[in-house]
Amino acid sequence: MLGSTIINRRQHVGLQKLSALSGITHSSLGPYKKYKFIQDDRSGESALVCTCFRILENLELTCAVGQLVYRTVQAHQKVYHTGSGCLLFLAGAWSRVALECLQRGIPVAHIVSAMSEGLDVCFDVCRRFSISTERAQSQSSTATSQDLGLQVSKKPTVEGSQASTEPKEKTRDALKTLNACGQKKIRLSRHFSEAKCENISKESEDSQPKPPDIKYISERLSHGCVDAMNLVFEASRTQSNNIQQETSCPTFDITKVMTCMLPGLPEEQACVTPGCILLLSAEQASLAHRLKDRLLQVVLINGDLSFNYSHLGFKRPTGIQRVSEEASLSSSSKEEDWMEKVVTLLLNLGVNLILASGLVSEKVIQRCSRRHILALEKVNVSVLKALADASGAVPVTYATQLSKHCVGAGVKVEVWRDLSSYERKPSIAVNVSTGVNSKLVTVVLTSCIEGKLQALEDQFWACAYRLHLALKEKAVLPGAGVTEMLCIQHLQKRAETDSLALANPYRSVVLHLMADGLMDYLSTVMVNTGKFSKVQAWTAVSRQLQDCNQSPGAPSMFSEVFLEAEQEGRAVSFPVKSTDAPSTKVFDNLSVKQEAWRKASDLVFLVLQTDAEVVTGIDLKTEAAQGNLMLL
Repeated sequence: MLGSTIINRRQHVGLQKLSALSGITHSSLGPYKKYKFIQDDRSGESALVCTCFRILENLELTCAVGQLVYRTVQAHQKVYHTGSGCLLFLAGAWSRVALECLQRGIPVAHIVSAMSEGLDVCFDVCRRFSISTERAQSQSSTATSQDLGLQVSKKPTVEGSQASTEPKEKTRDALKTLNACGQKKIRLSRHFSEAKCENISKESEDSQPKPPDIKYISERLSHGCVDAMNLVFEASRTQSNNIQQETSCPTFDITKVMTCMLPGLPEEQACVTPGCILLLSAEQASLAHRLKDRLLQVVLINGDLSFNYSHLGFKRPTGIQRVSEEASLSSSSKEEDWMEKVVTLLLNLGVNLILASGLVSEKVIQRCSRRHILALEKVNVSVLKALADASGAVPVTYATQLSKHCVGAGVKVEVWRDLSSYERKPSIAVNVSTGVNSKLVTVVLTSCIEGKLQALEDQFWACAYRLHLALKEKAVLPGAGVTEMLCIQHLQKRAETDSLALANPYRSVVLHLMADGLMDYLSTVMVNTGKFSKVQAWTAVSRQLQDCNQSPGAPSMFSEVFLEAEQEGRAVSFPVKSTDAPSTKVFDNLSVKQEAWRKASDLVFLVLQTDAEVVTGIDLKTEAAQGNLMLL
């Protein structure tokens, strides 16, 4: 895939590939993401994507660096569902830092040492300037920071005079700092393990923490996906209405949330409903109508419900011959006997409903339907667990393992919507629930463009995980570029200190280059709004950095100016006063940002330090003979 990229063989090839690969996803940065069509030349199929992860997923990454990048982004996406674009962009930006350092003759050990120090500086900024969610809410519970020039209030208005007159004692108490992991550890492995971060919110003895305003926090974590975040907030509110929880510590349980995608309907018809929405075929529709308004006996299958299914890790023994007096049965006869045995067992147990996390064979569905047993497939494992807790059912891997103590009771199947008028293959949608005490929630996503549903689902889960993590960690970071601006400022200040120059004489150069990488990130996000050229964006960031030394409110003012410039379509060209400290209108997640930065640096260090032949495929003998090989 990177064959068309011009690579200088006299430089580190792996770092060049990492830089080139990161350029593919520049359009997916920021709230104004651009959709792209990726077409397979061999099959002719195409995919509509707008996120970094989906772009990489649909590309044919054959080189080792490409595979390493994809596995890293995939691992991050699986845990956080957001921040992958930032991860890959900074991996590319900091790989260019390493390339520039190599060009200047800086030893690899000094590059790694200085970049690790720079990363620790950024983590320290996150710890110092994180905002407690117990403060970031209504106007009656206002959080201010004289150092940052931040004011978090319900009403997004500029109240700089109040922020500048707050006493320092109240400022320190209002803006809590969290203890997040900041130790740098290089892992020379293709699979990066998750760093365990411990975020502890320290409350003063005399403070009375108030429950966070979820609506206020969710609006500032939407990052441009307003409709998706509205669905997330509605799902959170539905959960809180279904089950009583401590008001002092509200949570959003994403393991009890599932999505159901309905193509052919306008996007405005997306909604949130309690329970588990599943789609049924026309053959099962009549049975669903028959079972509605009844309390059903249910069994849960953790896997596929088919004759040939074996659990993950199962290995069929080889070299074993079965001796039987009876004539050997054909495969179809064995399957028929198995189905008859399973259906008989279900009938004896009085089962009306089967829920499987995997697939259910068509023959099993038809056989069960004839005996008035409804078999539903592709149910999330977390949903099975919730239904097991509510109904008393015990999930099993194989249907032949079922016994009376595995059967649950009290499950209802209601017809949620008839889809036959839309000429859809699934002709009916049913709601599987266990009553009012369940936290199960389904978000129904709709679109007239079927290829857009995947992107809408990705947006929803990104917003859902942002809110979940913010409530779990009880802290957020100032967004819209404020945290990055503070990191740039502190990196530049650290580069100017000479106390550690003897230990690493190149640290000043490396730290300045790392700061430039963050400036490139901010300017690229601004360019993606369509309101700035690259030169205008870079100039705006540089100008705000100059004002940082003169005005403590400049970083947060950059957020205000940036957001206003997006709306008005003008470039940033006016100075910032310290008395103009705006309220924080955008939040970022603490752990997401830290892990994106950590994985980006891990990628750079791994590619930088791993043997060139393994990562880049260089022929050592040929390159050495031509004098083009750089040994690290």
